[in-house]
Amino acid sequence: MNTHVMTYMVLSALLIAAVGCGHSDTAVGVKRSRCLLPDSVQLRAGDVVFRRGEGFTSQVVLHADAEGNYSHTGIVVDSCGTPLIVHAVPGEPDFEGDPDRVKADRPEHFFSSQLATLGEVCRPADSAIAARAAQVAWDAYRRRALFDHNYDDADTTRFYCTELVAFAYRQAGVDLAEGRGHHINLPTMQQDCLFPSDIYESKFLYSIVQF
Repeated sequence: MNTHVMTYMVLSALLIAAVGCGHSDTAVGVKRSRCLLPDSVQLRAGDVVFRRGEGFTSQVVLHADAEGNYSHTGIVVDSCGTPLIVHAVPGEPDFEGDPDRVKADRPEHFFSSQLATLGEVCRPADSAIAARAAQVAWDAYRRRALFDHNYDDADTTRFYCTELVAFAYRQAGVDLAEGRGHHINLPTMQQDCLFPSDIYESKFLYSIVQF
């Protein structure tokens, strides 16, 4: 097991011990799947989407991000008229041997009840900037950028979920984090990083639907 995975597991164990609860993500999969996203919602390129899960990893994020309601985020892209959600995620392989990486999933999968208990779609104030940010995210997916287990915002070759969204919009000219951030202070990790609430609070985004 490499040191990055060990660090992630130790961090997860410490935070879960502090919170005193948590469920296995695989245990959630026994439920019959349905899509939480309402059929009436028309996603647009550059929309920033949020979900809250009830699995182990989600509980870790929610404990660390005490101000937030969501544990994961992604950005909508338009693939030949089909909306896809590009996001950086660990532990959701598409096939055996699939590494943790940037993925492009259909909304019905991203917001599946197997993965989400709550969701929200936020829309950027400028559609041109949104389109540029979506293209940056799509490029990260196309080059199969790996998940950033170091949570290092200075490394733009790998991404964790909020890092990817923030990077895409920063490349398009907008700082969604607006100076916000969190500091992880643990024996195994001393690191500044972004959590979903740091993106969610952006003045550039407005909510179009919660579910």
